[in-house]
Amino acid sequence: MITFLSAGALLGLSAGFSPGPLFALVLTQTLQHGIKEGCKVALAPLVTDLPLIIVATLLVKQLAGYQNLLGVVSLLGAVYLLLMALETFRCGLKEPSLGGEAPQSLGRGMLVNVLSPHPYLFWFSVGAPTILKGVNAGRPWAAVAFVLGFFGCLVGAKMVLAVMVGKSRRFLAGQVYHYLMRSLALLLLIFALLLAREGLTLFGLLPL
Repeated sequence: MITFLSAGALLGLSAGFSPGPLFALVLTQTLQHGIKEGCKVALAPLVTDLPLIIVATLLVKQLAGYQNLLGVVSLLGAVYLLLMALETFRCGLKEPSLGGEAPQSLGRGMLVNVLSPHPYLFWFSVGAPTILKGVNAGRPWAAVAFVLGFFGCLVGAKMVLAVMVGKSRRFLAGQVYHYLMRSLALLLLIFALLLAREGLTLFGLLPL
């Protein structure tokens, strides 16, 4: 059980602190709306991944030829991230504010996660097989420990990121804020291009 818990924690920490669309959104929402909204983004995987875990665990042995589906999801994600990059760039042209339009951070985080192929690839290729390994060995609690370790460290890492950024927010006025938001916009654009490339690769239009 400790082995499964440690594996989940290690994978969660790696995913939590690795740059990606959700990572960038945590930064963006924290800078624009405060720590609370950044933490809401961090909670998104708890909502979007749980149904995916159930589906992946049930179908991992039967599912085949799902590359085209992942390709469609990846291209949709690229379009959404491109629009988000444009919005973030526009935010970098004005002063940060905690007021204004409702941030809808949890909803945005959920949409980013749903439209990213990475959770699908992880749960179908790593997560679900690990869960089934524990269940098939007669250790269902080990499988539960893996899931809890993964989500605990994934969400925890992104919340730590939000707190760190939020505590430094008072230093992010003027040109520093503008340059940071534009950098985040560029980061989102890069991820959009990477998702587009991944989608085309999954369709077999680009080499691996």
